[in-house]
Amino acid sequence: MANIQRDPEVNGSAATALSSQPQPSAPPLPLLVMFRLGLFQMGLGMMSLLTLGVLNRVMIDPELLAIPATVVGGSLAMHQLVSPARVWFGQLSDAKPLLGTHRSGYVRLGSVLFALCIFLAVQVVCGLGQSFANSGWSPATYGWIALAALMFALYGLCLSACSTPFAALLVDVSDEHNRSQLVGIVWSMLMVGIAGGAIGSAVLLRGLDAENLQSTINRLFIIIPAVVILLGVIATWGVEERYSRYGSRSTLVGREDQITLGTAIKVLTASRQTVIFFGFLALMTMGLFIQQPILEPYGGEVFGMTVSQSTQLNAFWSLGILAGIVVTGFFIVPKLGKQTTTRLGCLLVALSFGLTIASGFTGEPRLLQLCMILFGLASGITTNGAISLMLDLTAAETAGTFIGAWGLAQAMSQALSTLIGGALLDLGRLLFPTSSVLAYATVFGVEAAVMLLAVYLLGRVSVAEFRENTNRALTEVLALELES
Repeated sequence: MANIQRDPEVNGSAATALSSQPQPSAPPLPLLVMFRLGLFQMGLGMMSLLTLGVLNRVMIDPELLAIPATVVGGSLAMHQLVSPARVWFGQLSDAKPLLGTHRSGYVRLGSVLFALCIFLAVQVVCGLGQSFANSGWSPATYGWIALAALMFALYGLCLSACSTPFAALLVDVSDEHNRSQLVGIVWSMLMVGIAGGAIGSAVLLRGLDAENLQSTINRLFIIIPAVVILLGVIATWGVEERYSRYGSRSTLVGREDQITLGTAIKVLTASRQTVIFFGFLALMTMGLFIQQPILEPYGGEVFGMTVSQSTQLNAFWSLGILAGIVVTGFFIVPKLGKQTTTRLGCLLVALSFGLTIASGFTGEPRLLQLCMILFGLASGITTNGAISLMLDLTAAETAGTFIGAWGLAQAMSQALSTLIGGALLDLGRLLFPTSSVLAYATVFGVEAAVMLLAVYLLGRVSVAEFRENTNRALTEVLALELES
């Protein structure tokens, strides 16, 4: 951890100087604006469904592109493996305005760039599938694999450039009394986006086969990203200019552009709780998403679902999450508290994977759909508790940097989840060549074990310790900068 020298006299004079700055006020955030902000997060949910749902299924399906699952997982994981850039983009949006704003400019420009990148990535993926079909593991195929990895990495950078400043914007426009409400609404809209994307994709993918594959997929990856760009503009239009409290933070007034990445990292690493919570978020995220790259193939191979039907599994999962978030926010958290609620959700997630494995032995699609609803309910409980803890473990003065760090934990874990999910499926097929159910059970079983590890780490999280160490470090770092 950072070892920052303390000087009470310097700290006191710095605090006095900073608190004497003018503190412009901003009006409270209306409920309608909260829902409008959620439109951008809804768009991100739609994009997540396109990449980890539709494109993943098309790449793996033996009747379509027939790309090995490990190659698919590794390629898709690249958009998360570049997630260390999230910390830099968060700090950059703290310090450097873009297009006249600290957050909104990054959101809008990033949206346009990631829409362009994902469309180009689709063209590369189709070329990769053709190369595998024509020449197998040839030098040309390795070249296509490298190009696909590059395109998904660029897509991830553009996604980081807009999603991290957007999350920081949520901190900027809210206060402690309404922040949980805002995040709950916005996160619910993310789930609505996943469900809406699943429904929209199912409609646009009707009649999909090997002959019309590229034209159908191209249409989907033009229409949905264009809608997401529009949602981003509507969501952020005028919100930051009217409602942001960024300029009224007494410790940073007049000094935003002097908070360097190095300074932000010192504050970020001032408490061991940052490391503990980072680890918990990483394991929790893996426990939720290892199954994602193999869920649609599971529905197709074990339950005989079509591409359209297996894509809709995400809708059942998302609806379960929505219900879980609402029930948790109104009833469970007030009774049990944030950490206990999160622990309960993690344990229920692990249980739901056991039920998902059991449903595979029946081959009944309706049972799988029911398991996805139950998994969604458990995920909603986990998510609501974890988001509440995340807000408690975020220093408002360097919100972009902290949000970047928490986003890094989740993104890196999602990247590993995508890669691990595909690799575990290949391993399961080697171990159980005659049983598809047991091959997929390998993935779900490992995922349940990871979630139990997250429960153990959650028991070591202390919000009080984090706040004490971080507030002291922030005061001391800024005091030293004032003296420089």
